[in-house]
Amino acid sequence: MGEYNHILVAVDLTEEARHVSKRACALGKAFSATMSCMHVIEPLSLAYGGDIPMDLSTIQEQIQETAKKQLADFAHSLSIPDENQHLIFGRPETEIHNLAEQIGADLIVVGSHGRHGLALLLGSTANGVLHGASCDVLAVRVGN
Repeated sequence: MGEYNHILVAVDLTEEARHVSKRACALGKAFSATMSCMHVIEPLSLAYGGDIPMDLSTIQEQIQETAKKQLADFAHSLSIPDENQHLIFGRPETEIHNLAEQIGADLIVVGSHGRHGLALLLGSTANGVLHGASCDVLAVRVGN
């Protein structure tokens, strides 16, 4: 394993994100790496197929405000500066890959539920990030 210079932690802002971030921070300290974190908000129109007969902009704004505050709290608890916090709209796998390349990350850390069988075939975010990443990916096992 080479040395890591910039580690990107992709989190879902649940309690499990703390477990994932502990692993990332341990690696960050070991390599004296720059740490960045990100959270991807999937637009409600994507999540629900776009056939919703109501305006979702107010709900989307509330989701964004809540996520922004949670990400800031999370990042500050890890001593990650504001300029290395990224809140992005889109599909998680795509946006994680895009940001990792944009900031020159050489390691992406994500949480994985360790699913197998049909759930693995259908794919999880961690699985999606692993395939197509241009750098190393560490999937930290969370949940059961």
